[in-house]
Amino acid sequence: MAAMKPRTGDGPLEVTKEGRGIVLRMPLEGGGRLVVEMNAEEATALGEAIKECVG
Repeated sequence: MAAMKPRTGDGPLEVTKEGRGIVLRMPLEGGGRLVVEMNAEEATALGEAIKECVG
C-alpha cells in the first residue's frame, strides 16, 4: 500500500525536486493548492513564459 501524505491546507509557494520530476505547489485564492508535476524542460519553459509576462 502506498504511503498517504496528510492533506495540508494553504501553504507557501513551493517548488521541489522529487525523483526525476519537479513539483510545483501553488496556493489558490479561496483555499487549497494547485499541485503540478513537470520535467526540467517543462519547468524551464514555464519560467520563461512567466518572465515574458512580468517583463
